[in-house]
Amino acid sequence: MLSLHRLFLLHELHRLETMSAVAQAHSMSPSAVSQQLSQLERETKVTLFEQAGRRVVLTDSGVRLARRAEDMLGLLESAEGELKEAQGDVGGVLRVASFQTPLIALAPAAISVLEQRHPQLRIELAQREVEGAYEGLLAHRFEVILGEDYPGGQRVVRRGTDREGLLRDPMLLVLPDHGPWSRVRSVAELADAPWALDPEGARTGIWERTYLRSAGVEPWVRFDTPDPLLQVHLVRSGHAVAFVPGIIASEHLGGTRPVRLPGDPHRSLYTAARAGAASHPSLLAFRAALLEAGGMVTELQGLERLAG
Repeated sequence: MLSLHRLFLLHELHRLETMSAVAQAHSMSPSAVSQQLSQLERETKVTLFEQAGRRVVLTDSGVRLARRAEDMLGLLESAEGELKEAQGDVGGVLRVASFQTPLIALAPAAISVLEQRHPQLRIELAQREVEGAYEGLLAHRFEVILGEDYPGGQRVVRRGTDREGLLRDPMLLVLPDHGPWSRVRSVAELADAPWALDPEGARTGIWERTYLRSAGVEPWVRFDTPDPLLQVHLVRSGHAVAFVPGIIASEHLGGTRPVRLPGDPHRSLYTAARAGAASHPSLLAFRAALLEAGGMVTELQGLERLAG
């Protein structure tokens, strides 16, 4: 009988490509990973990996077994979900990773719903950007993550995951309610404005700069920060203008002038889980609670729309 843990490590070596990456992802030493995989090779009596310079790479047999290991792990999760469904059991721990704005706007309401309906289910939340959340999901550190896609960006779909849409979130421009940038009527008038934008390499930062450049504005990034609440504070104090997602607009934009953007750009929020766990009762309950929380978000009405 092959060890499922060793098969999982083989699958991780196939995914992450190096022993050191596997070790780091699972809080093991490289030598411990190597020992486990060497034991798996002895048990199978097949050469699973070979040396290529300073690296260890999987043989064709190793790759095939790693893919079978992924299938087995998915089947195990499916079986566990079916057993929980048969028991009518929505409980245990569900580990969730999300970037900041859903944690601010959606997670508290979703957790409140779950505490009332499924008191035996305990949600544990970790703040992670989408790339790090996906890595944690595939490494089995999280059961479900929240992600985002922007207009014109590449849609993120990872092998072995189940993705479900959550909501479309309008992107707004937030201006100070006083000072020289408070009364602009078009995006072009902001060519000389100081901006608070997400870092250039971040998914949000890429969209922000692409949108502004398409409008003929090369932004002066005075404040480079991924924190939307800090961006709003800088706008409120009159030091910057910024983009913000609509889901935080109703509660966090006091003292600013929010406006709609030309073209009405939206980002798409979604949840992703491992494909084998897609029907697990706890995951289904969490996704349902998130959808309910999304329906509670109050969109600002009657906002002015800027010209292009």
